[in-house]
Amino acid sequence: MSRMRLPAVLLTLAGLLVGCASGTGPAEPSGPAGAFPVRIDHAYGTTEIPARPQRVVTLGVTDIDPVLALGVTPVATSSYPAFRGTDGVGPWARDLVRGTPPRVLAEPDAAPNLEGMAALDPDLIVAITSGIDQATYDQLSAIAPVLVRPAGSLDYGVPRGEQTRMIATALGEPGRGEELVRSADTAFTDAVAAHPGFRGRAVAAVLPYDGRYGAFTPSDARGQFMTALGFVLPQRIAALDDRSSFYVEIAAEQAGLLDGDAVVMMAEEPAARSQIATDPVLEQVPVVARGDMIVPDPEVQAAMTYNSVLSVPFAIGRLVPQLAQKLDG
Repeated sequence: MSRMRLPAVLLTLAGLLVGCASGTGPAEPSGPAGAFPVRIDHAYGTTEIPARPQRVVTLGVTDIDPVLALGVTPVATSSYPAFRGTDGVGPWARDLVRGTPPRVLAEPDAAPNLEGMAALDPDLIVAITSGIDQATYDQLSAIAPVLVRPAGSLDYGVPRGEQTRMIATALGEPGRGEELVRSADTAFTDAVAAHPGFRGRAVAAVLPYDGRYGAFTPSDARGQFMTALGFVLPQRIAALDDRSSFYVEIAAEQAGLLDGDAVVMMAEEPAARSQIATDPVLEQVPVVARGDMIVPDPEVQAAMTYNSVLSVPFAIGRLVPQLAQKLDG
């Protein structure tokens, strides 16, 4: 069973997702908690932040959430693919915007417009969930202090806990950062406690694309989301997961592999919705035939993919009742 490439926009998201659990252990700043200046180590060296930032730019594609949660509205932010053409803020975070909404940067996060960045006059650039390289980091550092991913992590692959702790330290709110991480993690444990019947049930999160299906594994945030709720991959899919990719590709004629106790179809795009509505093989799969296929609202799918301390509780609150309706009866 081959693994083909997902559409380009989803490859961008996939990089963001791999390894994005909550993480263990806080960032390692120097100095007393909440005091300035603070020094934060990362993949490209050490950044010193001399005073509490007032004009923050979030260049990393999900970095705006912890910043907003900590009471700071950025002056500008990168545009997450699912939010392009909008205000750049997820529906789970929109109420936290204060004052002037952040300007949405037109350039890719990995290739910022340096002149435009300088014109924003930032005193902190947060690029933790971004793809900037050392050279770009050096150029941005001439404008303002820059935070990037921790050493040893991948581009777009920083666990939400580490991301949140780094940002909280930079903003002088390490205690509040820990509270946000615990709150997101507790949302999962509370959901499992409320629905013990979820544990061990076979439920996959699946992306329909190009006439095929991609079942997300636990190396992807969407797969991790399902695992954190107690679910496991259907046995025949799990047997095909050699951990070389973040999904297992399933050809249309093998859609029967998706059978389980339920299936969550990540069909956000019109083409994906059309595929699951017209696939004659899929409609014969028992889990689909008996009505146990769930197609979450696009904003819920985005929240699962975004995988931040704000989006995770949002997704849990909306998807878990749908899962319970299928599985708890």
